[in-house]
Amino acid sequence: MYAEYKNVWQQLTAPGADFEIATINIRNHPTRIYANAPGSLRDVWQASAAFSERDYLVYQNERLTYADAHAQAASLGAWLQQQGVSPGDRVAIAMRNYPEWLLTYWATIAIGATVVGMNAWWTGAEMSYALDDATPKVLVADEERLTRLHDHPDLQGIALVGVRLSGDPALNVPVIPWTDVINSPGTPALPDIDPDSDACIFYTSGTTGRPKGAQLTHRGCVHNIWSMMFAAATLRALAVQQGLISADDKPPVGSALVTTPLFHVTANNCVAHASTLGGGKLVHMYKWDAGDALKLIEAERITAMTGVPVMAREVIAHPDFAATDTSSLLSLGGGGAQLQPDLVGKIDESVATARPSTGYGMTETCGIITSIGADFFVDKPESCGPAMPCYETKIVNGAGDTLPQGEAGELWVRGAQVIRGYLNRADATAETIVDGWLRTGDVAREDEEGFLYIVDRIKDMVLRGGENIYCAEVESALFEHEAVAECSVFGVPDDRLGEEVGVAVFINGGQPPPADELREHCKALIAAHKIPRYIWFTDEPLPRNASGKFLKRELRESLDPAAAS
Repeated sequence: MYAEYKNVWQQLTAPGADFEIATINIRNHPTRIYANAPGSLRDVWQASAAFSERDYLVYQNERLTYADAHAQAASLGAWLQQQGVSPGDRVAIAMRNYPEWLLTYWATIAIGATVVGMNAWWTGAEMSYALDDATPKVLVADEERLTRLHDHPDLQGIALVGVRLSGDPALNVPVIPWTDVINSPGTPALPDIDPDSDACIFYTSGTTGRPKGAQLTHRGCVHNIWSMMFAAATLRALAVQQGLISADDKPPVGSALVTTPLFHVTANNCVAHASTLGGGKLVHMYKWDAGDALKLIEAERITAMTGVPVMAREVIAHPDFAATDTSSLLSLGGGGAQLQPDLVGKIDESVATARPSTGYGMTETCGIITSIGADFFVDKPESCGPAMPCYETKIVNGAGDTLPQGEAGELWVRGAQVIRGYLNRADATAETIVDGWLRTGDVAREDEEGFLYIVDRIKDMVLRGGENIYCAEVESALFEHEAVAECSVFGVPDDRLGEEVGVAVFINGGQPPPADELREHCKALIAAHKIPRYIWFTDEPLPRNASGKFLKRELRESLDPAAAS
């Protein structure tokens, strides 16, 4: 199976092939690129105009076709230029996953300006920080986000566009209703776009200090789409070779459920970009709810659902799952965090038509670094797949020396998808990107077929008595217990050993099992020193950030070791 995989890979990336790989100089470093990739995201958006009559954005009872979306984006683009927005200027977006998010995104991209994706969970003070840091000329925001700025009125010089207003946000500058903007006549001018200029700025959710604005380039974002297309093309070519499908069979038009915020690369770059290029439908949710997701999967004939892994787990565990028609699903998986091995098998067994899939990536790589799906994921459920062809990779020790294959160390990557840097943070850029190599901060190992395994975040490791314990490994063992719905492992300070292993566990229904039962369960799966000493059972789902990741630091600070089991 893996020999065929390697052969298909080589065929698809050979000179003259669709995914031909070339090397050019970017920011003074040799960098792998897809030779046939377009130069900018505007090319992607313009290509989607061919799907004019198809549904594009669906939200509750609202439905916009591609023609509708292009018309509104063009009006907004012309209005932005009337406000003096030029290439290199910035337009900030702060709202829920409303259709207006993507309309603003494409309008801004089309005129060569840069999108600033603001975290919709931020407080007014956090929003003010990002506005001061990014200095946008325009802010497009929904009423809830505008209201948060009431006590932070330093908005002079920023034009405000209000989305879905029900009243007056009472700010010290006027707010222009969205409807007025998109109903204004005008056709935007389309200036040249440098492939290595900023397409968007997404703020990373650091565990300490202020968030950093990652500068994602047009080239990086386009190459992420091409990496995703390459991963799909590889699996399709193998299916044709195996006689599972005909080379003449056309894949169905995609319909994707947008489950995570568009101000992150998972939803924006990996779901929305790829769907838009393929003429697919994007179905938005007001907020994540597994029951609502099932209803939308059935009603909208969703073909792909991706989000953080807990979302897939909640969908297949939901009481309505068996009674819901999920036969349209072709792919179910996650990103933003590792899919636990038990979940890979559960997805494959639970949905007859869907195969499990995942991609490992970062904001700093404009999306995915690796991809894995179908039989390869079932065969290697602990892997996140091989790095995509536009990357060089190496695994290094603390001194920066490359380690032999199979040994775990920090993963470094270099390629077209690596960000330009962090906005206004030359120090952080120099620390994270070394000679074009991005230091991922993830501990990884590589097997003999070139498939990568993310062991843990360097900062998330528990250091117990000089032994590194990887939280993800302990979490995977705990998830094998049928009672565990959610769990998050972290280090608890210890005078003798430095740290001990602690875990917060949420049981979805029923009484929690005895803590010692969980420890006994772990004994068969992991070494004794990795078994949690501290176990807390919570009555509510574990706290998560806007992208759905568990808040380990908040748990660590709020849970009392004396109250643990």
